Amino acid sequence: MSTTRTTAAPPSTHYWPLVLAATAMLMVTMGIRQSMGLFVSPIGKATGLGIAQISFALAIGQFVWGAVQPVFGAVADQKGPGRVLVLGGLLLVAGTALVPFFDSEWGLMLTLGVLTAAGAGAGSFSVLIGATAQQVPAAKRSMTGGVINAGGSLGQFLFAPFTQAVISAFGWAAAMWALAIAALSTLPLAWPLRRRAAATHATTAAAAPAGMTLREQLRIALRDRSYWMLHLGFFTCGVHIAFLVTHLPTEIALCGLSPRVSAISLALIGLFNIGGSLGIGWLGQRYRMKYLLALMYASRAVLIAVYMVSPPTPLTFFLFAAGLGVTWLATVPPTAGLVGKLFGPRYLGTLFGLTLLSHQIGGFLGAWVGGLVVERFGGYTWMWYADLVLALLAAVANLPIREARTAVQPATA
Repeated sequence: MSTTRTTAAPPSTHYWPLVLAATAMLMVTMGIRQSMGLFVSPIGKATGLGIAQISFALAIGQFVWGAVQPVFGAVADQKGPGRVLVLGGLLLVAGTALVPFFDSEWGLMLTLGVLTAAGAGAGSFSVLIGATAQQVPAAKRSMTGGVINAGGSLGQFLFAPFTQAVISAFGWAAAMWALAIAALSTLPLAWPLRRRAAATHATTAAAAPAGMTLREQLRIALRDRSYWMLHLGFFTCGVHIAFLVTHLPTEIALCGLSPRVSAISLALIGLFNIGGSLGIGWLGQRYRMKYLLALMYASRAVLIAVYMVSPPTPLTFFLFAAGLGVTWLATVPPTAGLVGKLFGPRYLGTLFGLTLLSHQIGGFLGAWVGGLVVERFGGYTWMWYADLVLALLAAVANLPIREARTAVQPATA
């Protein structure tokens, strides 16, 4: 039976300023990152680059965003997240501001693929959830993770229509510079999150012992089958998310619909994921997270199947986007929660960062292969079939994960 060791804790709400700061930062970094698909067509028209070339640069960005997270997560776990978050903000500002000055594939790979992606990755899930998890009671981590995650969804809801409006009114270069200005707001938001927690409220038997090093914890995690099942499920999730965020605007354009439909669809994904993230955070405190993940991935397969047999109208895309939005980023809180259940919060930034790397290896393939498919076949039909199969694979992969049954606690004063 697991035992609990407690330390003297400040008032029960002392961690909410940290959670809100993390939520606001993710709103900015994810809002910028998830709006990049709106630039594919304008950049192609302005530079003469093909969709496969632009998709490859964005695919590099998907990979880099994931690759930097375990690195930045390890630095934040060891030294504190403050410097990591400031560095990320500066990279994000530089990357978005420089994009209009390059008209080659290599230039886009440097700006969108490396600088912007690395900056957004430094201010993303692994560092932010890791920075707050050590100061949040174990019973509240799922809910606070859902709140932080909802910030990313709110960012997509706000930034997608704003970005499309600026593109339509002033051009894509002005929109990139507007995003760079927005990215400056991440610098003051790093201040409340600057320190690494000295102690946690409650440490379970699953948590890393006080003397365990990061290398020892990694050795244990990499031998754990449940950890690898999380990686597999999150990999397929990455294919799905990156394909959609990169190519949904092009899919809509191929159906003869306006860019406005694309912006509204991306915004609806973000809007409905606010409720999805908060709902999953709440459910994660009451039900086993592996079953929640399996259900979300299976629902994506159903939505894709329904979309493929529906007429290509604005209403179809709006309903498809709303349905997807319920689970869009809602997979993050239970995935992070399962990592915390398996190994404790001490090295959560690193361990969850590695699962995000698997997610973004899938993201690289989703963004890049989507571009190759549409260039080769003139449409995305084969990608939709592959996406459906992968969603089912992700659902099945989560079922054998080792997770203790969640005991629902009665409300107390």
